[in-house]
Amino acid sequence: MSTLATLVHLRWAVPVLAELHRGYGGRFVNLTHNLGVGRESLSRTLAFLTEAGLIRRNPGHGHPLRPEYLLTEAGAQLAEPAAALTDLLHELGASEVGLKKWSLPILVLLTAGDRRFSELRNSLPGTSNRALTLALKDLESADLVTRTVTTGYPPTTSYGATQTGLRLAHAAEQLQLRTPG
Repeated sequence: MSTLATLVHLRWAVPVLAELHRGYGGRFVNLTHNLGVGRESLSRTLAFLTEAGLIRRNPGHGHPLRPEYLLTEAGAQLAEPAAALTDLLHELGASEVGLKKWSLPILVLLTAGDRRFSELRNSLPGTSNRALTLALKDLESADLVTRTVTTGYPPTTSYGATQTGLRLAHAAEQLQLRTPG
């Protein structure tokens, strides 16, 4: 799995990094309120980011039951592009689709040009046919991906990124370029 796919595996990982970069509060309660995320989802995301070495608990601040989280050096490298990506998603009105598990990795693959379904599936180990199909449908309905069916025999289907999708993919590539691992 690509480093970008690993990072966006949990929907809230990129927004948490962006929030910590913006300095809006690294406390658990602030993150739940600012992001509108549930406690369980945020707990899983914070555990993932901590295990990945992107954030850490602030040892000298806060009550043990109300910890504060800080970016590590590796997390700080990702936080700025994460903030830019979340801002662009918000500007495009594509946060719901763009933060789904396979959306950004698919868009990044489509920056190289149109691809067939099987090429996308082979480039994204760990995805199922159903997950890829649903992601492509969501991206197409959000006008981030185009679907082209040829009239030849046998008919073939290819997917390509729209201009808006390419903007989003380039922002995601910045995040991928800085992802450790």
